Formats: sequence, C-alpha cells, structure tokens
Amino acid sequence: MSQPTFAALAFANKKKKTRREKFLEEMEQVVPWAKLIRVIERHYPRAGKGRPPLGLEKMLRIYFLQQWFNLSDPAMEDALYDIESLRRFAGIELGQDEVPDETTILNFRHLLERHGLTKKLFAKINTHLERRGLLMRQGTIVDATIMAAPSSTKNASGRRDPEMSSTKKGNEWHFGMKLHVGADSESGLAHSAAVTTASVHDSQMMEDLIHGGEEVVYGDRAYADEEKRQLYEEFEISWRVQRKGHRHRPLSERDRKWNRRQSSVRAKVEHIFHVIKRLWGHHKVRYRGLAKNEAHYFSLLALANVYLVRRDLLLRRA
Repeated sequence: MSQPTFAALAFANKKKKTRREKFLEEMEQVVPWAKLIRVIERHYPRAGKGRPPLGLEKMLRIYFLQQWFNLSDPAMEDALYDIESLRRFAGIELGQDEVPDETTILNFRHLLERHGLTKKLFAKINTHLERRGLLMRQGTIVDATIMAAPSSTKNASGRRDPEMSSTKKGNEWHFGMKLHVGADSESGLAHSAAVTTASVHDSQMMEDLIHGGEEVVYGDRAYADEEKRQLYEEFEISWRVQRKGHRHRPLSERDRKWNRRQSSVRAKVEHIFHVIKRLWGHHKVRYRGLAKNEAHYFSLLALANVYLVRRDLLLRRA
C-alpha cells in the first residue's frame, strides 16, 4: 500500500463531501467489481518482458469514470491529474503511483471492444441484479432512441460517417444511429439491446429485444403490427403495444384511454435513456462506426442499470 500524501490527507479531512464524491462512494459499494474483473482478466496482458501492465481493476475503474463523466481519453488523463476524488476512486496516489496516459486508456478500451467484453459485462451485471430480485423479466418494454452523429464533412476523410444515416422523427431530420432497448416492465432495467444505423425502423429490431420468457410486451406506436399481435397472443403473450389510428379510421376514445393506461408502464424505459443521455451527457455518438459505439453503449447500459437500483443494492448490503 502506498503512503498517503499530505494533499490526500487534507482532502480526506475536509468537512464537505461533494455530489461527485457521494456518487463515487455509492458506485464503489454497488458495482460487483470482482465479478466484472473475472470477465476481463483472461484477455488482459500479464507481466512479462517489457513494461508491466497497470492493474486491471485500476483500468476498469478509470474506464467506468469515463462513462459516468463523459470524458475522452485525453480528458480522462487530465482529470486524473486534476481531481483528487477521481484519483481516490481509481486507487492512484499522485507522486507515488503511475497515472495512465491517454494511450494506455485507449488501449484498454480497444481491448474491451476487440473481445466484445462490454456485452459480457452487461450480461454479468444483469445476472447479478436478477439474483438479487431486481430484474424480473416477466414483461418487456421495447423502445429506441436516436444518438446524433456529426453531419459535417469538415474532417480528415472529407465525408460523413458511412455507417450513420438520416431518419425523420416528427417534422425533424436526424443523422446518426439508434440504440434499441428491451427493458424489464417492472423495474425499467435494460435486459437486451441492439445498435443500428438511424434509418432502421424500430419495429425491425423488436425480435432482437425479446428474451422469449415474457408474459407481456409493451411498445409505442412504431411497433404496432396486427400480424405480430396475433402471433404473440397465440403464444399467450399479452400484446400491450400502443394502438395506432389511420387516416380513415382514427382512434376511438376507448383506444386513447387504453393507450394512456399502457403508457404508465411503457414510460419506465425512458428512465434508462434519461440517465445515459441527460445525467451522463451521452446524447451524441463518441466514435465513428457502429462497432465502437455499440461497445460504448453496452457499457453505459450496464452502469445505468446499476445506477437505477443503487439504493436497493445499498439496502441489501446493510
């Protein structure tokens, strides 16, 4: 164990805890660190010839800090030098421990992307939550949200990202990708997800978001499909997708009341989008191409699930 510096001791003895410190203390307790480390460790380089790698848990903590505070690789390196609370969370004592540079941080992210590890972290966290009775899987809410990408061609390639596309929502056009989510109808936690270019219609991804054990399925009008409704009900799955009016057959008052009743449940999926896009600021894609962004958003969904039930997890630890 490294000896704390005078600056670290002064920080520990200050009277007020900031919101950032309180948040990190909660995450310290509720993230299942040991389980997540086991997912990654078989792919993580071991000490041998050359420069020894930094500790796996330290790099995982830094990676999670990037997601929570929406930091690029260079900004994460700078933050570790600037902000004591982030260093304490990562287990770094300035002046004694090595602070990873932006290339080391980038290489760790590439390791996760190369081996598809963020999907495995997402699955491991969901298993952890399910065993604690926080993810029930009796019903699924399906929904999608648009993640904007830069539409400018003022870049090195002179063109927009070819894996992104345009779509119209309401009266506005958007350029980027879509994050499709299947969420638990009880808790609102994401149990499945998919990433596509923005032009893919929400309904095309519905089957990828269903785990097969549902008793009920919820969705907005984009998922309305009479053939699917009949098929699901044949398998005794209750179809609670919003009813859609047509030009020559508008919705009746009874249909509108039915839609409002389903909306009270369907709205739960918006909580996870709120955490990712509003609280943590990831309303735009960070990388070019779908593969890197897919890895990024699976890690965000995993952490958002933990965040949404953090108080329940803390109570179970007490």
